[in-house]
Amino acid sequence: MPRPQIKTPLPGPEARKILSLDARFISPSYTRDYPMVARRGSGMWVEDVDGNTFLDFAAGIAVVSTGHCHPEVVRAIERQAAMLIHMSGTDFYYPLLTQVAEKLAALAPGNSPKRVCFGNSGAEAMEAAMKLARYHTRRHRFIAFLGCFHGRTFGSLSLTASKAVQRNGFGPLLPGVSHVPYPNPYRCPRGHTPEGCRCAGIEEIEALFRTAVPPEEVAAIVVEPIQGEGGYVVPPANFLPELRRLTERHGILLIFDEVQCGMGRTGKMWACEHSGTVPDILITAKGIASGLPLSATIARADVMDWPPGSHASTFGGNPVACAAALETIRLIEDKYRENAARMGEYLLERLKDGPGRHPLVGDVRGKGLMIGVELVKDRKTREPHPEARQKVLRRAFEQGLLLLGCGESTLRLMPPLIVEKEHADLAVEVIERCLEEIGSAENRN
Repeated sequence: MPRPQIKTPLPGPEARKILSLDARFISPSYTRDYPMVARRGSGMWVEDVDGNTFLDFAAGIAVVSTGHCHPEVVRAIERQAAMLIHMSGTDFYYPLLTQVAEKLAALAPGNSPKRVCFGNSGAEAMEAAMKLARYHTRRHRFIAFLGCFHGRTFGSLSLTASKAVQRNGFGPLLPGVSHVPYPNPYRCPRGHTPEGCRCAGIEEIEALFRTAVPPEEVAAIVVEPIQGEGGYVVPPANFLPELRRLTERHGILLIFDEVQCGMGRTGKMWACEHSGTVPDILITAKGIASGLPLSATIARADVMDWPPGSHASTFGGNPVACAAALETIRLIEDKYRENAARMGEYLLERLKDGPGRHPLVGDVRGKGLMIGVELVKDRKTREPHPEARQKVLRRAFEQGLLLLGCGESTLRLMPPLIVEKEHADLAVEVIERCLEEIGSAENRN
């Protein structure tokens, strides 16, 4: 198996030219953890503009689910681009739009008939879900969770509560949104286990209903079945089923944001399948089309009852993106969903047995190929260690491994679903080496 090849100081000379242009012309709102300037990708590997090659455990933020430039996805894109690039499914008809919708409706959790509305991004899918929830219920309030990320458009940003900087300066946002804690077994104040923790979420919502938020005014509760940007937090096993029972009791819609945790990433097509919980509306994006912009809002047919003209997207469901999606879904169903389950279990155990023993590591958690390694200053106090996390990200990059962070101090491992044991072993080796370097430097200081 190939290994990362770092031929120049990072960033290299060609990368520095791009960084200079970026500083002049690109919005300063973008965040970059390290100066990776990509030129091409293939499978698990990315080459930068200076010829350095990296093992990719970020997958374009969980987007390139079938790896970079999967040949079968590329062929599907090329065939479609030569036939029809755009026709706008909001005004006309074409077969691919209905084919992808039919496939997603069949894959969505639950036995009831489904309908699908297409967009280009997770934020667009969430906007559609919020509008649909208000229209269907004739209610105006929403409940979301602290630490969640649902997008940066005004509606989705009103739900997002991941980092204050994402909201700072943009208020007032959508009124009627309340936030409650997301249940995190690692940080449960009463020391409950993942199987029985009930210290966050449900009890806080019930308290809201008793005090400040009339449940009959709540259109929907919006939740990530596994929290992504907030730290790759896997909630206790009873959380989603209890949330489902609570919403049914009050006639509230339940919206699952599976933008990051869906499309086979957790070893099942949808993360909510691990608990057997069925939402009223599910949104997906990221890994659905192997890198082409596509998102979907999937709802029970009786919920998606809005009239013509009430919502649409010019580019949502673009023919080329739909062709990529059909091929991506086929590949995930045929082999990569199973590989995500198998390799996720292997990678999780390797991390627990290796890096997980390091004093800087407080918790290793995840489902499938959605794994978080939380770094702490002290294992007893569990105080987050964001400085160490940033150092690991940078040192891993310098050693040819692409990672990203999430939460206050968590490394997230989200490789393409094609990952093999040799890739996992190499990633663990690099992470372990980085932790040893940083831990030794901290001890010297």
